[in-house]
Amino acid sequence: MERLFSYGTLQAEQVQHDTFGRSLEGTVDYLVGYRLLGLDIDDAAVVASSQQAVHPIAHYTGDSNDVLLGLVFEITAAELAQSDAYEVDAYQRQSIVLQSGVTAWVYVAA
Repeated sequence: MERLFSYGTLQAEQVQHDTFGRSLEGTVDYLVGYRLLGLDIDDAAVVASSQQAVHPIAHYTGDSNDVLLGLVFEITAAELAQSDAYEVDAYQRQSIVLQSGVTAWVYVAA
């Protein structure tokens, strides 16, 4: 299984159903050293699924005071590929150690 940390739209049940075909259950964790900015989304399918034209995007600051709350989901490798297809090009997937010490994939600013 893969671990995926979400601070944004992948937490929405509709997005999960559209992306993975199921609802996900997650555990709370924190991404340290990042802050959120808004990203205008021009992919019609992504906007239709999320019902949002502006999505949050994590930008690295390196400041330990910048902390993002999110959920860690356990998903399959195939589902990780599906989440790659959902995310627009402004995001890149990185393996990051979260505040709990868990290593998870996180989509951050490219």
